[in-house]
Amino acid sequence: MTTPLTPRKHLGQNFLRDPNTARRIVAGLAAGEEDPVVEIGPGTGALTEILRAQFKRLRVIEVDPRAAMLLAARWPDLDITEGDVLEADWSAIARDMGAPLAVIGNLPYYITSPILFSLLDAAAAGALDEAVIMMQYEVAMRLIAVPRTKTYGILSVAVQLLCNSEVLFPVSRHVFHPKPDVRSAVVRLVPRTGALSLAEAREVRTVVRTAFNQRRKTLRNSLRSLSGEDGHRIPEKWRGVRAEELAPDDFVELTGYLSDPT
Repeated sequence: MTTPLTPRKHLGQNFLRDPNTARRIVAGLAAGEEDPVVEIGPGTGALTEILRAQFKRLRVIEVDPRAAMLLAARWPDLDITEGDVLEADWSAIARDMGAPLAVIGNLPYYITSPILFSLLDAAAAGALDEAVIMMQYEVAMRLIAVPRTKTYGILSVAVQLLCNSEVLFPVSRHVFHPKPDVRSAVVRLVPRTGALSLAEAREVRTVVRTAFNQRRKTLRNSLRSLSGEDGHRIPEKWRGVRAEELAPDDFVELTGYLSDPT
């Protein structure tokens, strides 16, 4: 199957061209036909075609004007937002569409992490109901990584604090045009009940980033800017360990200690 647009490398475009894979991705959504669905980066419409048949309230966000024009010509009634998904206000979109969102999309590899963090903020703000997203396989593995492993890091902690995540299936590089250099995987994220608020999530994320930015150092040293020169705000049990040894919930507890001015 050929694609009607020439992919642009600077946009990270790898167009999905296999209908069977597209159907499997859409099947990962648990949303009902009346629920609001937002597709990130529809491109040539491989997912859009299936989504339109299943969901009555669909909005797509597309940064490429060529793709937006193609989609509008193919489906004149399609709700298209032309712009950068990194500038999307998910809470405003959820208010406009009347309910928390089901988000789906084939994420450009080069901005996968920023998009994920924006969706995590949406989850913390109550604007996200679920997300089914395709990304680089190695990034997908980081989302479900456990402590004391090489792949466990900032993204692992951030995602696991706010969402339950599941890798649904791997995707061959051969179903894209052009073929990417890496494998992909489809992941489903569902916000955890009673998880952190947006303000709390961002506060914990600051601690996690600071700790993992010097992941080979002990927390007494890596968190010196947050805990004081002597690390007195860090409980004794954690002063001599590294960031990769703490579970996600440990970082929440640790942030509480670091926020205590005494």
